[in-house]
Amino acid sequence: MSESSSFDLWIFRSLRRIMRAVDIHSRKLSAEFMVTGPQLLCLQTLHDDGPLTTSALAKLIHLSNSTVVGILDRLEQKEWIVRQRGSGDRRVVLVDITASGEKFLAEAPGLLQDRLAQGLRRLPEREQLVIAQSLETIVDLLEMGQQQVAPLLEAGPIIEAQTVAAEHPAPAPARPEGKKS
Repeated sequence: MSESSSFDLWIFRSLRRIMRAVDIHSRKLSAEFMVTGPQLLCLQTLHDDGPLTTSALAKLIHLSNSTVVGILDRLEQKEWIVRQRGSGDRRVVLVDITASGEKFLAEAPGLLQDRLAQGLRRLPEREQLVIAQSLETIVDLLEMGQQQVAPLLEAGPIIEAQTVAAEHPAPAPARPEGKKS
């Protein structure tokens, strides 16, 4: 087996382990708390940043609008969120977490990315940056030639990785001589 293909296999197996950890966490949430990871992520985002429009929420958690609408329908049935028309523009619908949603969120287990964030904080900042940049490279390779798709993992770490990358940008590639930007 060539060195390149052994790296391919190593990376693929690591990705499968990540996907398995996400799946196990999601099953536990569903079985014990009757909530999915994306539902919990929506509640947490509304708690932190709400009220929000559906499209703003979808952008923050890197899911499609139609997926978020379905999630919000289920959260509304549980009375954990409320949708209200904007006072200035009645076409705008804002979504916010309810008191019972806040209560559930306080009692619910943390998101999977909370556990990841705790582990990352123990690493030197330079190592965190290398991990974030490496994952961005993998995402770019997987999305090459495709429209952007919803991530396999919950969005929190991706947003944090983008923030770190923005604060610590990789050096720009050298421009060919004679080219001006």
